[in-house]
Amino acid sequence: MSGSYDYRIAEQIHHSRPPLDALIMAAMMGADTENAARLRTAFPDLAAETEARYNAPGGILPND
Repeated sequence: MSGSYDYRIAEQIHHSRPPLDALIMAAMMGADTENAARLRTAFPDLAAETEARYNAPGGILPND
């Protein structure tokens, strides 16, 4: 994909005002192996939550 296309998509996401944690979770879900490892290193708690929610019915954890 071209950089300008990525930037336009980023603008759309920005204007929808999603929470930062949601953006990071989405990045983890769509990342290749190397980038997923980088994100897990940078955000270990959020990585653990993303994995737990992935494995939970409807993404709902007992403490929700």
